[in-house]
Amino acid sequence: MTIEYSLSRRGFLGVLAAGTLAGCTTSMPGGRSAPMPARITRPIGPPSDAELQVMYGPVEDGGFLIPAIPYQQIDPRFYRQRVADRTGEAPGTVVVDTPSRFLYVVEPGGTAMRYGVGIGREGFAWQGDGVIHWRQPWPRWKPPNEMVARQPSLAKYSIENGGMEPGLKNPLGARALYIFQNGEDTLYRLHGNPEWQSIGKAVSSGCVRLMNQDVIDLYQRVPAKAKIVVWQ
Repeated sequence: MTIEYSLSRRGFLGVLAAGTLAGCTTSMPGGRSAPMPARITRPIGPPSDAELQVMYGPVEDGGFLIPAIPYQQIDPRFYRQRVADRTGEAPGTVVVDTPSRFLYVVEPGGTAMRYGVGIGREGFAWQGDGVIHWRQPWPRWKPPNEMVARQPSLAKYSIENGGMEPGLKNPLGARALYIFQNGEDTLYRLHGNPEWQSIGKAVSSGCVRLMNQDVIDLYQRVPAKAKIVVWQ
């Protein structure tokens, strides 16, 4: 059974001042480039249980063993799946529909790969359009000084102290994609996260989080210097 979702464009607001941002600063890598998405012939629709077992099973990556995700405990609409594209954006564009908690990578031929995401809670959400300028597998996490000031226990992971080493407990997870606007780092990221329970919720400090298995898949699909649009 085909599932389609209608989306509407939201107005864009300017990027928030850097002082209001929180929690997603990391090292500044180059990362490898991904190709433009190819035209897809696979039918759209939700994945089967057999596909879900593979998609969200354990993954060995970068020297780490990512545990399986109990996908049965997640709302099925947040499973990674191909849908009819309703974004109106060009192929290769990343679209974050904040109210619906979805992220799309637009594909040629009228489809998009959709992922469930967790977003920033009220007061820590970014919106607008930009470019995914940097990409990093297994990034370090360096909470900005504003976040450390609010949570002094994070001082050991501060920028001055070199941040948290990559790993399964790192809040940025297995991949990070860095959002720039007008040539400047917004300090917002698309990134993995070990807390699969947060998908579909507004709990993070501003960044868009995905399950680690999903962010690895996303990383392979997003073209170099991809346009990103975040709807609020």
